[in-house]
Amino acid sequence: MSKEEVVLLGCWVSPFCMRVKIALNEKGIEYEDREEDLFGGKSELLLNSNPIHKKVPVLLHYGKPLSESTIIVGYIDETWASPPLLPSCAYGRAKARFWADFIDKKLHDAGAQIWRANGEEREVGTRDFIEILKQQEEALGERNYFGGEGDAFGFVDIIAIGMASWFPAYEKFGGFKVEDHCPKLSGWIKRCKQRESVRKVLPDPEKVYEFLVMFRKMQGLD
Repeated sequence: MSKEEVVLLGCWVSPFCMRVKIALNEKGIEYEDREEDLFGGKSELLLNSNPIHKKVPVLLHYGKPLSESTIIVGYIDETWASPPLLPSCAYGRAKARFWADFIDKKLHDAGAQIWRANGEEREVGTRDFIEILKQQEEALGERNYFGGEGDAFGFVDIIAIGMASWFPAYEKFGGFKVEDHCPKLSGWIKRCKQRESVRKVLPDPEKVYEFLVMFRKMQGLD
């Protein structure tokens, strides 16, 4: 498959875009990665491809656009069957989608409360974030991965590891260490980062932190 048939409109720092890149890498799919300037002016292609939300990521497959990262990862798994990212049984797939939804609704918002807030509000956000991580760690249990088929790296891992790329920045803002509170989850992050599909996508944590510092200033939070 040529790159021209699969195009990703994205942004290097977006954990949602990281998900799509990792999923494509896991499937061995070549794609054209088009970086969007989200502050200087979004491309006409992005605005036309995602007219409702006008956000990245957008996947173009044979020119047909798809938006929302979790939906895109599911589409990638259905379109390119091997290796499978979701379990083969209906119950396993349903559980995986539950945790993907949990990560999207709980983890992302809790993390935002750390880097967007100040003072007591940040302290509350940090405590909430750690509690959510503990719930995620409990779901991981003694397994190496959240799992696609069996104990393999799969759908939930892809959804979660992009978010984890922002954890070092949260730690700096919140004054805590994920490893101190959730050692098993910290081990999972390290295992994921050893995978080539993940390693070549996740950005330098220091650059993520610098981006958030800049973004806070742009929004008048500092």
